[in-house]
Amino acid sequence: MRSPACAIFLGYFAALCCKETFGVYVSSDNSNVEVHEFGEAILSCKYKLEKEHPVRLEWKKVVPNGDISFIYYNNTLAANLRGRAEMIESSIWFKNTTRADSGKYRCEVTAPKDNKSFQEIVIDLKVLVAPGVPVCDVPPSAMSGTAVELKCRESEGFPVSEYRWYKNGILLAVNPAPNARLTNSSYTVNSASGTLQFNTVARMDTGDYYCEASNGIGKSQKCAVRQLQVDDLNVAGIIAGVVVVALVMLFCGLGVFYAQRKGYFSRNTSGKEGSQKMASQNENEFKHTKSFVI
Repeated sequence: MRSPACAIFLGYFAALCCKETFGVYVSSDNSNVEVHEFGEAILSCKYKLEKEHPVRLEWKKVVPNGDISFIYYNNTLAANLRGRAEMIESSIWFKNTTRADSGKYRCEVTAPKDNKSFQEIVIDLKVLVAPGVPVCDVPPSAMSGTAVELKCRESEGFPVSEYRWYKNGILLAVNPAPNARLTNSSYTVNSASGTLQFNTVARMDTGDYYCEASNGIGKSQKCAVRQLQVDDLNVAGIIAGVVVVALVMLFCGLGVFYAQRKGYFSRNTSGKEGSQKMASQNENEFKHTKSFVI
């Protein structure tokens, strides 16, 4: 049997070791809250004290850039929450959540008279939002054999949406089979970024395209149908054009050569020289006549 002195010593030692654990204690029923937009949510914050005395309760929201905004301070909710949220003891009851309410919330309790006078707990609120109507970028036309990219994006949904592409109302497989009949197998679909990439587009890829965005919340959304027209490169027309240009240049060259052979360019030169010679003779005759008169 242990002596009373030993028991007292052990009790005193335990009290010294546990002294720092005595004080305010904060907990939550759910530190990860998910709710559909416009639904209700409770951010639970409960605390226990070493001694019964007044405490200071504050709620803060940590915004994405790291800044802190007060949600509950001096026994008052922030202005943007009044009318759609209220305090239930130390917890916050959201009556009508919006996508802007998503974020991390910090419940802070200060008990000045406790040995451990401060503790906090962080609660993550995720407001789930259905996707919006995506915007599709589909080129109206393309030449066969070239690379073509179709884009699709929406920015409203949370969590982020995944995308699927349709051609003529038929879903395009993410990994097309090499012998696909619907379209050529050179394309790839990126369900995360929403792109449909053709490495070498073909005439068989002509059709009506649209994409669909979904994130498991609410109904999926699709963009307006866009047509892609793929044409073959007109090699015969290009060759014919080159031949015509070459013939024109050839005939022009032959014409110049023929004119030179016939002396058309030399006659013009002789005429010019003759005119200059005639003018010189007239000037000499004028000088001679002037001298005779004197």
